[in-house]
Amino acid sequence: MPEALPRSDDAQLQLHVPAHASFQERRAHTLKHGKTFAVFDRRGDITAGRDSPDGLYLEDTRIVSRFELRLDGERPLLLSANADDNAGFNADLTNVDLYRGDQLVLARELIHCRRLKFVWEGAMYERILLRNYDDRTHRLTLDFAFDADFADIFEVRGETRARRGSIDGRRDSESSVAFDYTALDGMGTAVAIAFDPPPARLERTSAVFELTLEPRASVRIFSRAGRRDVADEPWHALRFYTCMRAARRALAGLATTAATIASSNATFDTIVARAQSDLSMLATKTAFGTYPYAGIPWFATPFGRDGIITALFTLWIDPTVARGVLKFLAATQATACDPSNDAEPGKIVHEMRAGEMARLHEVPFARYYGSVDATPLFVVLLGAYYQRTADLEFVRKLWPNCKAALAWIDRYGDLDGDGFVEYARKTESGLDNQGWKDSHDAIFHADGRLAQAPIALCEVQAYVFAAKCAAAELAGALGEPETGRALLEAAATLHERFEAAFWCEELGTYALALDARKEQCRVVASNAGHALFAGIASGEHAARVARVLLGGASFSGWGIRTVATGAARYNPMSYHDGSVWPHDNALIAMGLARYGFKPLVNKLFEAMLASAGYMELRRLPELFCGFERRRQNAPTLYPVACSPQAWASAAPFAMLGASLGIGFHVEAREIRFEHPTLPAFIDELRIERLRLGDASVDVHLRRHGDELALDVERRHGDVRVAVVH
Repeated sequence: MPEALPRSDDAQLQLHVPAHASFQERRAHTLKHGKTFAVFDRRGDITAGRDSPDGLYLEDTRIVSRFELRLDGERPLLLSANADDNAGFNADLTNVDLYRGDQLVLARELIHCRRLKFVWEGAMYERILLRNYDDRTHRLTLDFAFDADFADIFEVRGETRARRGSIDGRRDSESSVAFDYTALDGMGTAVAIAFDPPPARLERTSAVFELTLEPRASVRIFSRAGRRDVADEPWHALRFYTCMRAARRALAGLATTAATIASSNATFDTIVARAQSDLSMLATKTAFGTYPYAGIPWFATPFGRDGIITALFTLWIDPTVARGVLKFLAATQATACDPSNDAEPGKIVHEMRAGEMARLHEVPFARYYGSVDATPLFVVLLGAYYQRTADLEFVRKLWPNCKAALAWIDRYGDLDGDGFVEYARKTESGLDNQGWKDSHDAIFHADGRLAQAPIALCEVQAYVFAAKCAAAELAGALGEPETGRALLEAAATLHERFEAAFWCEELGTYALALDARKEQCRVVASNAGHALFAGIASGEHAARVARVLLGGASFSGWGIRTVATGAARYNPMSYHDGSVWPHDNALIAMGLARYGFKPLVNKLFEAMLASAGYMELRRLPELFCGFERRRQNAPTLYPVACSPQAWASAAPFAMLGASLGIGFHVEAREIRFEHPTLPAFIDELRIERLRLGDASVDVHLRRHGDELALDVERRHGDVRVAVVH
């Protein structure tokens, strides 16, 4: 993830996303299929410019940097725009008043323009329908301006390169233009922009259609822009419909294994539907299995931590997500020491990039391992997957990867032998901070001083505790009881040391971190809530942490802030020092549920629902600002937050699972609801196709005052449902 306030050196600028303009001013729309995604404005245009992230991207390279439409040289008026199911985007436009000299030749709102766009197999497809609603014939032009800059994603984010590859652009036929890029490493990328029917005039970066529209008549124009089409015949309109059907089927097929959720609250149902659709869109087939890419536009690539947490959040509705994540991370686990990318044997990958700058090592992220928490979280996810599925054969295949991760924790993770896992970057171009709050200023002392590495984060020790407990269970299931006992003893020792070293009595919470001198960072931060998620907190301390995090200094009304308002570096508009992150709140909600604080779970749940209700498309973004919730106001948006972002999209499922207390006991063939509750905004909830192995159930929950009734409406296979009060 990028830094919020970078140092002036080049290494940190590579990690920073400059904000010369806010995404919120533009309200960008996104579409994605596989490793291709598009970002465009509400009219459907890819607009060029220094501050624009717009474009069609393939594997971290912007292959189309401009695609703008004009009617008679003027930008049309926007009527409406939507991308309801992520399979396509629709925009309704109309003409402005058009003059030739001083004469009005076409009054506004007589020509309707409807744009339909989708992304499929490396290209962006579009159909434009123009209809004349006047009683007179009109002659007008439909103009396209387009280009391909082949900018690396890090260039789009603001990085300046001393040298670039070469671009050759040319008219290829009467209906298509070709762009060829040769990167500095010799790798070539071929792009084509094609139209059907052919335009009246076609140049290297423009196309002009001369149209005559009779009264009430219409015309359709089709385009394809993206990776060169390898078909023998020229691209034509019929293939638009073939590809559109394939794109819709592919997106729908990704959601077939998940349970479905419907409630008495229409807003909640819309939020859930959006989240499921976004997660399906972000799911990407790789050489190692399907993986949820982290977010659009900056993180449309595998991130270890993000994928693991997304899988944990969705585990109860669809364990296949976790299976894909585990396979991918096992296949990309480090096997040797390489300081240039912070790799060490057993370490789980932080980020992978395929662009030119990564290939040339201008940035270290081709396969970068600068993440201190992904490795223990990998073990946590494997243990949670086994509890959910009892798939011992899959666990057996990944057991060597699990043991390698545990070995990394003890050998390489503990840099100074004090029993805690710390981080200190090995390469100057890597991340200063390597937990989930990886801004350069995110880890600091009460007086505002930045912590010096090696740094032991509060939540990382908690993850290590949870990892050793999970691995102990796996060891027992695999017939290694001595390994299991040793892991439990290590977890117990860590618990004692953690309580002694991290607890801050005067703050009523755990310290954010220990610095190189083992000095506590005495800051009230959301990280302490992750100790509840992992189960390392004592019961007494968990209760006090809960009170602090749901108190006014930490809880904004829209969610728990990353740091409390009294912190020296508190800034509600910062990336990590006072903002609200949905995934952070979801992890805390899971922790609150673990310790039985269900009313507080539902308080957080309501805050997230209220926040999402104000967001465009009812989509929770990566983060938003930490300003206090007041009557008749909305959450304040963060200027360059990714949207959609996988772990934010998954957060509502984690919160619902925490509220319901859903657990799976595979050997007993039982789905258990432990002390289930529903938040006040849901009176009824229906979950269909909730799976346990090859069996499934549909359940219906109704709230009657403080009581909750559960009915099993359909049962397929051998499975029971139990409610524990």
